Amino acid sequence: MSREIYNRRTLIRRGAATLATLSTVGCLGGQASSIQTVTMPDTHTFEPKTATIESGETVRWTNESDVQHTVTAYTDGIPDESTYFASGGFRSERASRNRISDGLTAPGEYYEHTFDHPGTYEYYCIPHESSGMVGTIRVG
Repeated sequence: MSREIYNRRTLIRRGAATLATLSTVGCLGGQASSIQTVTMPDTHTFEPKTATIESGETVRWTNESDVQHTVTAYTDGIPDESTYFASGGFRSERASRNRISDGLTAPGEYYEHTFDHPGTYEYYCIPHESSGMVGTIRVG
């Protein structure tokens, strides 16, 4: 076998091995956190009403309805050591309620939050809370 053919075959084999290795890197470690989706399919619900995730995972609330919604944590409904969350980036429930229009998620848009501490997190939609639009995230 000529040296040129041998080098070409070696190069192809090494290239294929490199591609195979690179394609498995995401499967072996350093995986990105997973995203759990909660939808807002109509004016009065979060679906699922209760979602269970692991610490470090992200929840994405997607507005699939024709009206605007908020995702607003109850201050007394989240673990003490956790970070407050609300669409609009508010740092308190009071601020969320005072500036509701800044926290509205339009149809087709979404809001995300990553949960770093185990516990139970209760939240609601400000405009539709009285209609029962409330939800729970359980973080293990």
